[in-house]
Amino acid sequence: MNVKSSIAGIVLVVSALAAAAPATAHHSFVIFDRTKEVTLVGVVKGFGWVNPHSWIQVEVRNEAGGVELWGVEMNSPNSLVRYGWKSTIIKPGDRVTVVVNPIRTGENSGHLVSITLPSGQVLTEGPRML
Repeated sequence: MNVKSSIAGIVLVVSALAAAAPATAHHSFVIFDRTKEVTLVGVVKGFGWVNPHSWIQVEVRNEAGGVELWGVEMNSPNSLVRYGWKSTIIKPGDRVTVVVNPIRTGENSGHLVSITLPSGQVLTEGPRML
């Protein structure tokens, strides 16, 4: 899969999530499988400090040696600040380890559980509610 296709896929997933929000109620994360966790080790391609949900794009090497682009959804900046986040805490090029609850469709997308920054600092969104 080439980078252009990967980016198009991420845009499609983000658009679908935005369109599905009214149907699943705002702040519903039912589209993510909270019984599973996937650990991603890669390089940050982008970080959006935006409302209603911040996001991270991470380039991850797959088993075949190619690069997959993963989209990681998070809470709003207002919520993240309460748990030590800043708008400048993640930069493109940072090597990170991200743990996500994967999206149920199997696409390269998930909801943040935790992220380990290059400094070793671990950030979450706060207490997990099931």
